[in-house]
Amino acid sequence: MKILGVDSSGLVASAAILSGDAIVAEFTVNNKQTHSQTLLPMIKEVVDYAGIPLEELDAIAVAAGPGSFTGLRIGSATVKGLGLVLDKPVIPVPTLEGLAYQLAEADGFICPVMDARRNQVYTGVYEMREGELVSVIDQCAMDIHDLLKELAKYPVKIHFLGDGVPVYEEIIREEIVNEYQFAPCHLSRQRAAAVAALGERYYHQGRIETAAEHRPVYLRKSQAEREREEKLNAN
Repeated sequence: MKILGVDSSGLVASAAILSGDAIVAEFTVNNKQTHSQTLLPMIKEVVDYAGIPLEELDAIAVAAGPGSFTGLRIGSATVKGLGLVLDKPVIPVPTLEGLAYQLAEADGFICPVMDARRNQVYTGVYEMREGELVSVIDQCAMDIHDLLKELAKYPVKIHFLGDGVPVYEEIIREEIVNEYQFAPCHLSRQRAAAVAALGERYYHQGRIETAAEHRPVYLRKSQAEREREEKLNAN
């Protein structure tokens, strides 16, 4: 099976090609360039280096959200365009599941955290059971303090990763009661390889949609929408 994986849900932009049981090409950038500048050239590079024409793909897996509103829109538009032109199905991979899958060999719980501002994080809690990623707490937007209180209910080790870690590391260290560990830098941010690999599993489970059907998952309103509502309520 051949799958193109794409992730532009956060600060990182990433594209990868899975062929069979191997990731044959991956391009990941974390240098604050806009995804509109980097994503399509990255896809072209991994396709060229993999030697697999886009027409030979079986599907396109995408980090479907939550995350950066702009990043998700760019990734969604890119995937929808490719899917429509190539007539390929889309595999929506929840962003936090893709992140968690990078620590698939971890013992205990895996807790990705993405900075959602105002002490809020996009998060979820996952565990590997018999080789499958299982959701303990479904992805959601949550106050970081509330997340740590929720984790205290489980007497297990917690593995944290994601761009929310450096933002809330001090709070985590001060308030967590669980045994915990932060993921190493090479596993701590989004990677399209994980999206493609998890996407293959979801493809066989029938978790696919047409390019026309695909929509990103935001979980909450954008900052601009919230500010607009605040102004209207103030009036």
